[in-house]
Amino acid sequence: MNTTELVWFKSSYSGTGGDNCVEVAVRPETVLVRDSKDVRRQPLSVSPAAWADFLGHTAR
Repeated sequence: MNTTELVWFKSSYSGTGGDNCVEVAVRPETVLVRDSKDVRRQPLSVSPAAWADFLGHTAR
């Protein structure tokens, strides 16, 4: 998977320091999550339904 062609979004909960960020890229079939400090590592891949469930639990 070529993750350099994806559009990554920084988490709104990440600090302003720029070095402790969670980034997310959304594709129709999967949601990718990575640590901005280690972009060479394979990102976590979850289904859109699992990502929606996760967001639903964090918003409470």
